[in-house]
Amino acid sequence: MAKSATAARAEARELMQRRLETQWIAPPVRSAGASGGPGIVEVAQHLLALQAQDFGQAVWALGLRSPGSTRADVAAALDSAQVVRSWPMRGTLHFSTPDDLRWMLSLTATKTVTGVAARHRQLDLDDSVFARAGRIAEAELRGGGSFTREEFFALLEADGISTTAQRGVHIIWWLAHDGLLCWGPTRGTQQALVLLDEWAPPTRDPHPDRDQSLAEFVLRYVTGHGPATLKDFCWWSKTTVTDAQRGLALVRDRLVETEIDGVSYWMRDPAGAPPSPPRKSSAVHALPGFDEYLLGYQDRSHALPAEFAGRIVPGNNGMFLPMIVSRGTIVGTWRRNVGAKKAQVTAEPFTALSGAETSGFAREVARYGRFLGLPASLVEPA
Repeated sequence: MAKSATAARAEARELMQRRLETQWIAPPVRSAGASGGPGIVEVAQHLLALQAQDFGQAVWALGLRSPGSTRADVAAALDSAQVVRSWPMRGTLHFSTPDDLRWMLSLTATKTVTGVAARHRQLDLDDSVFARAGRIAEAELRGGGSFTREEFFALLEADGISTTAQRGVHIIWWLAHDGLLCWGPTRGTQQALVLLDEWAPPTRDPHPDRDQSLAEFVLRYVTGHGPATLKDFCWWSKTTVTDAQRGLALVRDRLVETEIDGVSYWMRDPAGAPPSPPRKSSAVHALPGFDEYLLGYQDRSHALPAEFAGRIVPGNNGMFLPMIVSRGTIVGTWRRNVGAKKAQVTAEPFTALSGAETSGFAREVARYGRFLGLPASLVEPA
């Protein structure tokens, strides 16, 4: 018997609510005596990796999942080497813990670097150039050094290595995939480059058994992102289907399978899953651009109506705007203007927000302001 449209919509709403809870965006409300919410490091560990090419937005992605936290708390986690920013998968910047970064790179780096070999040939970048750049980095950064991107580029240029035409960016990218560099301590609103192993010495085997890593990859992804499909995981991690299936087989006894519209979704078995942290309930959320709630999955149709997809990435330029989420559905975007003394936010809903949604979003804007340490207000579009 065919499922009714009403039943299908109800299943989709349930799916998105569970993802809000799993991602610690809207965990279930606990009793008044429940303990406080998670810290920034706990958030990074729980999500495993949070997309972070836009530093300012990624900082909020960590903070919104740690109620009561501030931008200074995120900086403290970065400055203490408990969270780093690098390219653990897809050639894309993410926040993660240092140890998680290492074992993810052990699975993904070779495939990722091979995938851009043609571009490196176009830029006249080869193993000899990367080796020279690596020696410069080790010599100059050893002993607690740190450099901004521009400072590191100047070092390379002084040694005769051109950084023009994106060569410098690709050199940093390659050295990070080799496990030599990462983005560590904060420098104003950005970060500085450091030697990964010196900045954050490993506390576990950086090269674990491959099966062990595959199992952890699948389990940790589902723990922080489920319900999710195997295709979602393959897209997110860029592992092969064979490796993904192997990882799933190794942890299947710790997961629960559910079917929606004939598609299998995986969740962490509640009996073995870490508890969701307590927080106040909210039906509306102010998520940053590039947030895992949208980009953590190949299929985004349940969260984002197809007719509005172009509003999230205007001009299809690869820049994802901050999102207004109401009861699990993305219903608009928002823009921020953060100054030295105040922050102003403009809502750009796809359709008119209800009174309750407008009030809920205003509360989230105020919470964003508290995170920044600035008064924040919702203003009308110009």
